[in-house]
Amino acid sequence: MKSKKTLVSGSLAYDHIMDFPGRFADHILPDKIHILNVSFLVDTLKKQWGGTAGNIAYNLALLREKPTVLATAGRDFTPYKKRLKSAGVDVSHIKEYQGDLTPTSFVMTDAADNQIAGFYLGVMSQSSKLPIKQTKVKYDLAIISPNDPTAMVNLARECRKLRIPYIFDPGQQIPRLDPKDILDCIEGARVVIGNDYEMELIRRKSGASNSKILGSVEALIITKGSEGSEILTSGGNYFIPSVKAKETIDPTGAGDAYRAGLIKGMLNDLTWVQCGQLGALCAVYAVEKYGTQEHTYLPAQFRARFAKNFGDFPPIAI
Repeated sequence: MKSKKTLVSGSLAYDHIMDFPGRFADHILPDKIHILNVSFLVDTLKKQWGGTAGNIAYNLALLREKPTVLATAGRDFTPYKKRLKSAGVDVSHIKEYQGDLTPTSFVMTDAADNQIAGFYLGVMSQSSKLPIKQTKVKYDLAIISPNDPTAMVNLARECRKLRIPYIFDPGQQIPRLDPKDILDCIEGARVVIGNDYEMELIRRKSGASNSKILGSVEALIITKGSEGSEILTSGGNYFIPSVKAKETIDPTGAGDAYRAGLIKGMLNDLTWVQCGQLGALCAVYAVEKYGTQEHTYLPAQFRARFAKNFGDFPPIAI
């Protein structure tokens, strides 16, 4: 059987991940939010591989897919490029710019798994100059994950023009996307995905209710961390429980891992429930390690853990 082609667009970044042992809420005064001046003393700091495109692609490679990444990177990208390539990711369409750095994020997580993040854009501002057509490949599925907003809108329009089914995953870029652009990207998508907070932002900013979104897409997926995920479709709604972690180390990157499992299921024409189950299992591996790309597993281990949590493993190869 001919393997299907997946395009992953989004950011490539170096993540600086920090853990704060307390709770942010205990140190932020609501009545003084207009003059916020808070410093958190963290227990740990690690520099990790990251970015939405890198994380999703890495997890797809663990599932024995060979995704193509369409993204920009800076002059410091060489070690990251080697890592992705050795994992089985097609890095031939990552454009490297020597005049600036690869995007860099700073993520601080508290004891309640709340997060505060800062992000340096770097060369990601050049992403809008990377059209899909330059890859000269017909893709079976694409995901448009958080990236330069102009690039995200351009890629959605190009996917529609080229008739490439795509997942719209606006994530952290919702505040920077115009309401009309959010609606435009939703209109042509096969799937819209986000966590419950992000979906509320979409509703408030664009006025698009769940029912309105479902008028345009096959599925609306709302992830809720340890509380599982919901998959809403015109044919019914499905709740996907999370997989119990052996030990919860760091939730950063779990959402990107979920998306890889979802994509794996969609490429194999599985049911929405099975797609969500694959996503939930991929996600738990991410939370059990510190960093977004530090986890790994053997196919037999993955299949066995799926069976333990959800029953028979789908008839797909990994």
